[in-house]
Amino acid sequence: MGLLSRLIARRSPAARLEHGLKLLEQEDYSGALSEISAVAKTGMPEAQFRLGRLYLDGEALPRDLVEGGRWIRRAAESGHVEAQFVLATFYLVGLPEAVENDSFDLSDVNKAATGEPNYPRAAHWALMAAEAGSADAQALYGYILTAAPEGLRNTEEALVWYQRAADANCAQGHLGLGLAGLHSAQTDEALAEAIGHLKIAADANIGSALYLMGIAYERGAGVPADLDAAVASYGKAAEQNIRSAQARYGLAYIEGRGIKQDMVRGETWLRKAALAGDREAAAMLGDIHARGGDLPPNYMEAATWYRFAAERGHATAARALGLLYLTGSGVMPDEEEAAKWFRFASEHGDSGGTADLGNLLLMGGGSVEDRLATRTLYEKAAHSGDLIAAFNFGVCLAEGVGADRDEQEAVKWMRKAAEGVVNAQYWYGRMLLEGRGVPANKPEGRAWVQKAADEGMSEARHHLAQLFVSGEGGPVDHTEALRLFELSAEQGNVGSMFALGAMYGGGHDIPEDRTKAQHWFGQAAERGHATGQLMIGRYLSRGLARHTDIEQGLDWYRKAEAQGVTQAVIERAQLEQTLKEAAEKKTNEEAGAPEEASEATTAPPPSVG
Repeated sequence: MGLLSRLIARRSPAARLEHGLKLLEQEDYSGALSEISAVAKTGMPEAQFRLGRLYLDGEALPRDLVEGGRWIRRAAESGHVEAQFVLATFYLVGLPEAVENDSFDLSDVNKAATGEPNYPRAAHWALMAAEAGSADAQALYGYILTAAPEGLRNTEEALVWYQRAADANCAQGHLGLGLAGLHSAQTDEALAEAIGHLKIAADANIGSALYLMGIAYERGAGVPADLDAAVASYGKAAEQNIRSAQARYGLAYIEGRGIKQDMVRGETWLRKAALAGDREAAAMLGDIHARGGDLPPNYMEAATWYRFAAERGHATAARALGLLYLTGSGVMPDEEEAAKWFRFASEHGDSGGTADLGNLLLMGGGSVEDRLATRTLYEKAAHSGDLIAAFNFGVCLAEGVGADRDEQEAVKWMRKAAEGVVNAQYWYGRMLLEGRGVPANKPEGRAWVQKAADEGMSEARHHLAQLFVSGEGGPVDHTEALRLFELSAEQGNVGSMFALGAMYGGGHDIPEDRTKAQHWFGQAAERGHATGQLMIGRYLSRGLARHTDIEQGLDWYRKAEAQGVTQAVIERAQLEQTLKEAAEKKTNEEAGAPEEASEATTAPPPSVG
């Protein structure tokens, strides 16, 4: 044995540990590990704790959770308070079972944490450290008593330990008191006290406290509302990888609320939150890419984020993903995949998903199993008194979704649902007007359509306006029809836009106004209404509203032709013939040839329907 080795061996364990720690500071990892390991093997708790931390931190040797946990456990069993606290913390996140014994097995190396909290073991070690005076352990024990399963949970005792930790100036103790206060506060004073504890924790730079203070500032809960302070708190918490804070911080950048708008930074923070598992952030990213903005929408990217959120249980994102599959936006069109995500959204409480699934199945989409399962689901809920389900079940019966049509049974369910569902009022009215499943009763049918229209349903307003034009089931009133068409058009009903063009175009009991007629025909045409495209083509090519544009008129005729409007073919051919004859006439006049008269053409006015 060399002289240096003999001298080291004669030193006390404490001196050797101190020397090992100095070597560690000097980055002499081999020497440090040799010294600390030798002392730890003598049973010195501090050395055992230090060696355990080296293994856990991967400092001076490869990271090893199992071996590190074993040395921390040995130190804790020897009464090392900090080791007891660390061991309690590890039991909360789940330690490999191998930590419980001292035997070595190659299969133990690099084993990951189980992820399953062991609350009894965590409570045991946290209490030992807490009773020994560790303020951090007192706060941790309070948390365990708050979060543990029944049998171990004791929220009243938790408050006692949180208070002891807070009295020792432990920020985690204040965090615990603040969280408990938020849940129990019944008065403004109690809320302000809870926020006061959270602020102390936030001032100590605890991420979750910073996030909660951001919420408090944003909502003005327990403190004056201060959006700038809220965003600043979110930013600090986001830097500590609090994913909910990252999402809110990103949204603040996107919206320019409390901070200068920056779409790039906003999306960056939303991505961080989403990749950390925040499904709301992922759904927001989907919305951003689906809407576009300064750039065109990126539906492929939107689909990626909607799927990410939907797979984590986000109902609205699932519905949005279904719509992308239904329309083939960013993904290949797939009605079965659309039905899958609509069904998922519906099962997770999204009423829009339920409606979209029903509409898809009514159009023949989805699988046979989807249609049968949906019909069965609606039937069961309808029999339990759910009026919306009663309406949907009625639609299934009326349209033969999942089984054969049964209009007599359908009209019964529509009548029941009509007591509280606007769509059912409209459907029931239509069935009475058309005599579907029940003898026709036009006045009563019109009255039910009127009820749905009075509730603001666009389709009902459009249909009622048609009834006022035709007089079916009641009086004729073109002025009232015009009012209803306008209300429905404002809600985006394309049929009502076309009807307004027809009414203003003449032939009805309202003043003719071809400028307004052209406007509404144009609105309908731009939204794909085939006859609207014919009419705007006619108006522009003939200058019926004192504005002529032959080229645009021809373009609209061609669009109407593409949708199968025969009259558009005729009128375009007539217009092109007229233009040809006019060109020939001009050429002949310039050459001194005699004029030839051309025959004028006429076309019938459109009907409102």
